[in-house]
Amino acid sequence: MQLTLYDYWRSSASYRVRIALNLKGAEYERVPVNLLDGEQKADAYRARNPQGFVPMLEADGHGITQSLAIIGWLEARFPEPRLFPADPDEAAHVRALALTVACDIHPLNNLRVLKHLAGLGIDQAARDDWYRHWVREGLDALEALAAPRAGTFLYGEAPTLADVCLVPQLYNARRFEVPLDGWPTLVRAEASANALDAFAAAHPDRVAPGAASG
Repeated sequence: MQLTLYDYWRSSASYRVRIALNLKGAEYERVPVNLLDGEQKADAYRARNPQGFVPMLEADGHGITQSLAIIGWLEARFPEPRLFPADPDEAAHVRALALTVACDIHPLNNLRVLKHLAGLGIDQAARDDWYRHWVREGLDALEALAAPRAGTFLYGEAPTLADVCLVPQLYNARRFEVPLDGWPTLVRAEASANALDAFAAAHPDRVAPGAASG
């Protein structure tokens, strides 16, 4: 199966998918889409993905959009290692953790929202305050949700979808200088995840333009 990932090196959603592909051991080719240069709006890319978002995964020419839909497809196509517990109640818990990031934190703070705020005349300091507010609110909730069932990872003793979503979010929190001291469960889980090759190889610094290979 030929897998091609259209992504941007610093996109949180793309980072999630790179982690999942690596965890599944799936070989893929990356095609960078530079969001800052507007390449996602080009006709050629819109023909593949009408939303003009990243990531997009092509599997033997069939395009799949939206990071969690892509990861769900990977879970079905590459069942091991599992990214969800087998128990339905525990699987719902893991999904809730992941969606706290993917639906409640990230959409308010992604690049197109920040650009729109700039277009409304909101200055950089106010935009940074906006970003940090939603990160803090979301991570407060995530810490409370995760702590009772956390283990080495955000849930239990193996990485799940929750960790796949957590790690890119904390990477971005640090970029915006959000202190993480108040979320010890999240920071511990992040450290456990980043010790794994699948997470380390997906890090933006490893795939940035000009980054050394290997």
